[in-house]
Amino acid sequence: MSEEQEAEAADDTQNEQADAEADETQEEATDGLQEGDFVRVNYTARTAEDGTVVDTTDPEVAEEEGLDEEEGREFEPRTIVLGSGHIFESVEDDIVGKEVGHSGSTTIPAAEAFGEEDPDEVKTVSANKIPEDERYPGAHVNVDGQHGHVETIIGGRARVDFNHPLAGEDMEYEYEIVEEVEDRVEQAQGLIAMYLDAELDMWIQTDEVEEETVVEPDDDDEDAEPETEVETVEKDTLYIESTPQLAMNQQWMFQKQQIAQNVMDTLDLDRVIIQETIEGGGMGPLGGMMGGAGDLEAAIDDADVDEDEILEELQDEAEASEE
Repeated sequence: MSEEQEAEAADDTQNEQADAEADETQEEATDGLQEGDFVRVNYTARTAEDGTVVDTTDPEVAEEEGLDEEEGREFEPRTIVLGSGHIFESVEDDIVGKEVGHSGSTTIPAAEAFGEEDPDEVKTVSANKIPEDERYPGAHVNVDGQHGHVETIIGGRARVDFNHPLAGEDMEYEYEIVEEVEDRVEQAQGLIAMYLDAELDMWIQTDEVEEETVVEPDDDDEDAEPETEVETVEKDTLYIESTPQLAMNQQWMFQKQQIAQNVMDTLDLDRVIIQETIEGGGMGPLGGMMGGAGDLEAAIDDADVDEDEILEELQDEAEASEE
């Protein structure tokens, strides 16, 4: 075999190896969890420099760091949808292709985490814009709609850093893939839990609904007007049982349309119905703050009034109005 033929053979072998490696890489990329999958993950995020815990779902870590003292907060695995931006992109990229039970860690650069420090966001403002009890270095303040922390106060001027407190910090993110969530109701619960810290009863069912549709007239009949007809269609519906806590939740009051739309788009639902159940029992039909007939009679008896005197006054008023 000539040198030229040997070189060509070597090139062919290298190309075959490259194709095989590419196929293997492609096969590995499609194995395991993929974008669009619902997964429950445990995680702990720390600053890379000094290991300060920024966020966690682990109750033991929360207890060690004193985070469990935060009222109303629960520490448990969180449901996310891969590829939907529910966690840092670097973490999502690390999870894709992995299997349930996998534990891993990744570093999130500051730019992706809470941004780099911007010197232009450190500003001098009038101390009068800061409440007196917050005029000290380190105080977290709101000035002209911006949140920041006080660096120094000299005379009537304050130096305030409006960067995020963790700006410029790389993050270390440790995670464990607990399970894949395939039940649609659990998926809905996980999505809503991203907005609301509330346990809600919900279920999904297919309803038959009558809808009125417009029937266009024949093209041949120019004078004909569109008519309507009623047809029965099926709608996949998420039902949510409302609670007093949900009804009074400010985030729900202001974002219910956005939350419901996100759930419908993600789970391919047709609609969301919030329903309220009022149980029977309690006070009678005339009970309540206004009281019933018996309550009114009792109130008259308790009051120091003369019923005959009241009737005479009413009769006198009636006669006067007739005159």
